[in-house]
Amino acid sequence: MTAPVTPPTPASAQDAGVVASADRLRHGFPRAARVRAKAEFARVFETGKRRAEPDLALHWLEDAAPARLGLAVSRKVDPRAVGRNRIKRALRETFRQLRPQLRPGAYVIVARRGAAQADAAALRATLQRLLRRADALPAPAAVGTMPAATSSHPPIDPAARMRGPETADE
Repeated sequence: MTAPVTPPTPASAQDAGVVASADRLRHGFPRAARVRAKAEFARVFETGKRRAEPDLALHWLEDAAPARLGLAVSRKVDPRAVGRNRIKRALRETFRQLRPQLRPGAYVIVARRGAAQADAAALRATLQRLLRRADALPAPAAVGTMPAATSSHPPIDPAARMRGPETADE
């Protein structure tokens, strides 16, 4: 009789890293969600809407296809590849999370010099502001402590406003 065969388990940290990177690829950023062709970049730059902040510029061309991202981070922004890749990673992850809420179209984000000093949270906030200003991302729901339909004040009569304050002497 032979013993049942069990699947091998990762023997080293390197093997565990391979499993983790395969997981990341499944939940990553698909090729269909990217602006890749030079002609498409040119079309977005020529005919798209443009919004800018000191760290980032957004070019957006609305079309029927789902939201796609193109990134432009030059050596002028950060001469080191590590810095440019950090910026791209942060922007790509933010876009990936916001993609279901975005209007269809091609989005090209151009990093500016200030992006090299910004951390991931600042880049995320800047990108969200730009997308809202371009009307590509809906505004967040108002957060408050009181429900909108509940009010302790009686409704105001518009005619009473025009008459002015009433006095008890009349």
